[in-house]
Amino acid sequence: MIETDRLLLEKFTVDDAAFMLALLNTPSWIEFIGDRNVRTLDEARQYILNGALKTYEQFGFGPYLVKLKVGDIPIGLCGLFKRETLDDIDIGFALLPEHTGKGYGYESASAVMTYATTALGLTRITGITTAANHHSIRLLEKLGMHFEKKIMFRPDGEESLLFGVTLAN
Repeated sequence: MIETDRLLLEKFTVDDAAFMLALLNTPSWIEFIGDRNVRTLDEARQYILNGALKTYEQFGFGPYLVKLKVGDIPIGLCGLFKRETLDDIDIGFALLPEHTGKGYGYESASAVMTYATTALGLTRITGITTAANHHSIRLLEKLGMHFEKKIMFRPDGEESLLFGVTLAN
């Protein structure tokens, strides 16, 4: 669906449940994104069905599986989300710990931003993160986003930071 020099981004399928189970239970996902209480392959399949597959159908976009071209190895997710609590579509990303710090986050996120403007015609994208997630803040800034305001996004009451950028079409 989306291709970069080193990566392929594809729509998730229920066959990606084992990977999703691993990603959702990494310490960084639980700390910065939140525990989704997905502990079995069946729960991971349901998570994909009720999440990614539903958003593809409803909005025409969603989270995409990020894979290394060499070896066809799944390493993370990156995609676009339409959330009821936000006015704009936001970008989200997460990588397995062993694949962070290699530029894959920026490579996949910048490809998704390009896709958002060229294929979907979006003119604005936001990103949300916690104040403690310095890696995500740096990536959002590298994507050209600027801090806009603090919002209450997480159900645990922790403040999140909202970043945004207006895109050239």
